[in-house]
Amino acid sequence: QVQLVESGGGLVQVGGSLRLSCAASGRTFSSYAMGWFRQAPGKEREFVAAITWSGGSTYYVDSVKGRFTISRDNAKNTVYLQMNSLEPEDTAVYYCAGARGVRYRDLAGYDYWGQGTQVTVSS
Repeated sequence: QVQLVESGGGLVQVGGSLRLSCAASGRTFSSYAMGWFRQAPGKEREFVAAITWSGGSTYYVDSVKGRFTISRDNAKNTVYLQMNSLEPEDTAVYYCAGARGVRYRDLAGYDYWGQGTQVTVSS
């Protein structure tokens, strides 16, 4: 069992930056791939970024490439999402999730979910 708790969300102006953190409980954190998803009002939850268990590979949705960076610190049981050059379209609730499999871009590929943290980008 893995429990995930996100933090770091908030209100930021266009062009600003935020760093989201996701703290995981459980000694098996390092064996999970981790992902970030987001859900805007009235829209489906969508994939944002993922990182393999070792941190050796990362994956991004095209709309955030070059602006967002996912990373992890297995010693701290934490995964991060550094978000730069934020745009109003990035406004959403951001969720972190843990996966035992390799379907990194697929919601159904994740076994554990956090409660989410709100990110609001104002223009």
